[in-house]
Amino acid sequence: MRFLWLAVGLTAAAVGWGSWLLLDNSQRLQPLPPPPVVSAPAVAVLYATALPDIAGRPQALQQWRDKTLVVNYWATWCLPCREEMPMFSRLHQRYAPRGVQFVGIAADGADEVREFARQTSVSYPLLIGGQDAIKPTRDFGNAPLAVPFTVVLDRAGQVRAAVLGRVREDALVDLLDQL
Repeated sequence: MRFLWLAVGLTAAAVGWGSWLLLDNSQRLQPLPPPPVVSAPAVAVLYATALPDIAGRPQALQQWRDKTLVVNYWATWCLPCREEMPMFSRLHQRYAPRGVQFVGIAADGADEVREFARQTSVSYPLLIGGQDAIKPTRDFGNAPLAVPFTVVLDRAGQVRAAVLGRVREDALVDLLDQL
């Protein structure tokens, strides 16, 4: 009898899990999490970051200080990173006229990022940070120092979002529309 109840319970769990997987994402996913409390010195370090772009020219994040800034830390070997880049490109094109700047900081070497850029169309600047580029994100809530990790700063330099993992387009659109 116990085995029958166990089998019924496992079947019900499997059906429930399968139903959950089939739900529309908008029904089960929540908006972006509240932003972490980030110290002013940590934000200053982010804006002081200057890294080479794919042409080797240094680019300082400070140049976009007067814009809403979406900084995405990524790597060429990271599938979720690569999957969200077309969405970031679309949103960059849509929101750039409204003062939003997307920037990708690669935790890779220059050769890998250049090869990736040759194969993939990206509408925003890609900067080459190497493995150490991700370290400052710990101050933004990225304790495991993992990618993808995305930080959104408003025009005043306040952290409005910090997301470990893929960012959902609808949630990012909602935030950018508010800003």
